[in-house]
Amino acid sequence: MNLRRAGAWCAAFGVAAALALGSADAAPAKQTNRSKQKAVAEAERAALQQKLTALKRDIGQTESAKDDAADTLAESEAAISNANRQLRELAAETAGTNVKIGELATERQRLEETIAGQKKQLAKLLREQYVAGNEDRMKLLLSGDNPNRINRDLQLMSYVSQAQAKLIESLRTNLAAVETNQAEAQNAKDELEEIAEEERQQKTLLEQQKAKHAALVANLSKKLDSQRKEADRMALDDKRMGALVDKLNKLIEEQARAAAAEQKRRERLAAERAAKAKAEAEARAVAQARIKEERERIARENRNKPKNEQKALPKEPPPQIAAREPVKPEPRDEGAASPADVALAPAAPAGAFASLKGQMRAPLAGKVAAKFGSKRGDGPAWKGVFILAGEGTEVHAVAQGRVVFADWLRGFGNLIIVDHGGQYMSIYGNNQSLLKRVGDVVKGGDVVAAAGNSGGNEESGLYFELRHQGRAFDPAGWVRF
Repeated sequence: MNLRRAGAWCAAFGVAAALALGSADAAPAKQTNRSKQKAVAEAERAALQQKLTALKRDIGQTESAKDDAADTLAESEAAISNANRQLRELAAETAGTNVKIGELATERQRLEETIAGQKKQLAKLLREQYVAGNEDRMKLLLSGDNPNRINRDLQLMSYVSQAQAKLIESLRTNLAAVETNQAEAQNAKDELEEIAEEERQQKTLLEQQKAKHAALVANLSKKLDSQRKEADRMALDDKRMGALVDKLNKLIEEQARAAAAEQKRRERLAAERAAKAKAEAEARAVAQARIKEERERIARENRNKPKNEQKALPKEPPPQIAAREPVKPEPRDEGAASPADVALAPAAPAGAFASLKGQMRAPLAGKVAAKFGSKRGDGPAWKGVFILAGEGTEVHAVAQGRVVFADWLRGFGNLIIVDHGGQYMSIYGNNQSLLKRVGDVVKGGDVVAAAGNSGGNEESGLYFELRHQGRAFDPAGWVRF
């Protein structure tokens, strides 16, 4: 009886120790998965943005910006745009992280309920074994009792032991799952704290930039009024936009050629590998056929010879097993496309945009204050349309494409350009915030910006253009305003 009681207490103590390990909180991760992914994405975007920054600098290098009051707004309005975009992205991350935490909490509750049930089941087994007073195997064998009864009791004891072992193993597995769950939940909470801290910083920066912007507008309002009346400034704005679009088209064409060359190179390498593999397979088949013929010939000769004079059969070659060689970087041809180049390649087939003529929805709802071709005071005619809208109104992409420019441009403020393939582009200017980055793929209806009056505009709204092969055309026949 004492031995049974000691065994039961030892088993119970072992289970309690295992459960105590499961209840310990996991140590918080030093670096979250979000931080690692964010660092990689920022490095890729920096390489692409460097090229576009050089392009923008090249466009304006012949102009003197010292006396242009509108340029003093550039830094402030770009900062406001960046802060708003960051807040929007952080809000989306917060929602996703909260969903993940909820799922982890549900999973943890399920595991805890399973563990509680297993604890009860194990306690019941131990209690029944103790009450039944099972003798150990040695005592049963030496008891001199009926052998059939001894064998039956030994079998029952074996079944009970196996059931206990399986239950304990399952319990350990579930406890390990709880620890993993706790670690993931802690990591998600750490990410949420990271996001909250970044949101606080971005909100503070946004308020500072808004105050700075308001002061600049107040100080420069008179000078800006006089500048808007100058036809030369308007002509320069149009010329600047045309130069930007032309250079973007040229850059996209160069990168499309580089991407096509890269694709051909990959196809050529794949064809060479396939041909090499086929030749090797054919050579192996010929060698195996020769060895088979040789084995059959020697076997025929050995049939009429004594065993001591028979020739040994040649061994069959082992089946070919592909060697696991380390993956080597493929040689790059001069002019091959880099990841940053491919990021500007069109995201839609060449004819996709033209097929949507007359079906596209307006980028935002509002009154059209200026139409394509109408006069701009003493300056050149409008190359696009201006739609009145309140600050912060969401601006939607009119069709699928890829963002090829997202930056501040003199005369157009916070500007975003989407390439739709086939040398079609849609242009969205005077925004308060740009919510997409260069290289982002967008679908028709996706939010790309928030309307405003950046670039020195008096009224809040959106300046919208459509261009084909660099030339602006009337969007009225294409977009339903």
